[in-house]
Amino acid sequence: ALQISRGLWKKYGDKRVIDPPISEMGFTGIAVGAAMVWLRPVCEFMTFNFSMQAIDQVINSAAKTCYMSAGAIAVPIVFRGPNGASAGVAAQHSQCFAAWYGHCPGLKVVSPWSSEDAKGLLKASIRDDNPVVMLENELLYGVPFEMSEQAQSKDFVIPIGKAKIERQGTHVTLVSHSRPVGHCLEAAAVLAKEGVECEVINLRTIRPMDIETVEASVVKTNHLVTVEGGWPQFGVGAEICARIMEGSAFNYLDAPAVRVTGADVPMPYAKILEDNCIPQVKDIIFAVKKTLNI
Repeated sequence: ALQISRGLWKKYGDKRVIDPPISEMGFTGIAVGAAMVWLRPVCEFMTFNFSMQAIDQVINSAAKTCYMSAGAIAVPIVFRGPNGASAGVAAQHSQCFAAWYGHCPGLKVVSPWSSEDAKGLLKASIRDDNPVVMLENELLYGVPFEMSEQAQSKDFVIPIGKAKIERQGTHVTLVSHSRPVGHCLEAAAVLAKEGVECEVINLRTIRPMDIETVEASVVKTNHLVTVEGGWPQFGVGAEICARIMEGSAFNYLDAPAVRVTGADVPMPYAKILEDNCIPQVKDIIFAVKKTLNI
């Protein structure tokens, strides 16, 4: 529907690109079965909101099979599609599933922001012998990003489980994933004019989480703000804060960690309400100033 796989059917034909009936439980189950015999399928959901129709296949059939077979059956499959808030599609099409799937052992969960992330993580996900959930963002599909020569090379792959520092800073650590990474960089540019240098970390992977990179940054900046589009309760930011509190980096914090999240309500349809339910640049700036007490 969003033309991300445009041209693949013409190139590879019906044997490799299958357009099934819109029955998520059915085509997801077929894909999981194919993965069990090492076909490495890529299962695309029109949006991850529809993956709830197939969540039994994703969790019970894909995520748990390797463990329950004592390692005898691997399930190398990629579940991919747009995740999180889009624009004007209301409550049933605007959920972030990073915390949902990041909660489940047996899955790897990646969440790209840039074109470089999308390319490198997709290749890594297809090559991985575990089921991988790739949470893209519909509003980023039309956003152009610069690609380095290295990122454009045929062999470019981003390791799953490794975050990237998008901007170096010394005063506060901003940790985010997917579209809010761009908001963090915008907020950092504004704050830099006021003498506040933010270190912006693009998580890239939700599970396994690169908490070491976050800890190292917190040790340097002594302040932490997490930013995500999902709901606050049991969210990705909540997990980061808990991991920091339980580790040695907690001793370096000069103020409590702060979370910037989506509003704790189903997504409204009206644009003005929708805008107020999604973290904006001004919300990140406010959180940073609150953390730094300025």
